Amino acid sequence: MKFLNLIKFVLVGFVFGIVLTKSEAVSWYRIYEMFQFQSFHMYGIIGVAVTTGLIGVQLIKRKNAKDINGLPIEIADKEKGFTRYIVGGILFGLGWGLVGSCPGPIFILLGAGFYGIVIVLIGALLGTYLYGMFKDKLPH
Repeated sequence: MKFLNLIKFVLVGFVFGIVLTKSEAVSWYRIYEMFQFQSFHMYGIIGVAVTTGLIGVQLIKRKNAKDINGLPIEIADKEKGFTRYIVGGILFGLGWGLVGSCPGPIFILLGAGFYGIVIVLIGALLGTYLYGMFKDKLPH
């Protein structure tokens, strides 16, 4: 049973990668255009993703949806705070702008044969590891 679930997730990942590739959401040039405010393309993709997420979360909450194991899905409220979200967003945006890729497309680009992205993947993993080491000492 677990193997079949794994296969489903892998297939969804492949489809997601194909959709992102075909929509040019993994294109460095499209990301550059977005940060230069030269094209609506990426803003449209992000807008559709946010809208889909909002609708999905509302459906989960209103229908009392259950997870794959039959347990109710519980979505915790976000903690209050403004500064941490602004700082985190700025850091994420700077990394995205400098590298030309956000975390999801790193794996898509690697699968598409852009092996230079391995450097970005190593940096992302290192940054995640360092955050895990220092998160208790950081202001949240």
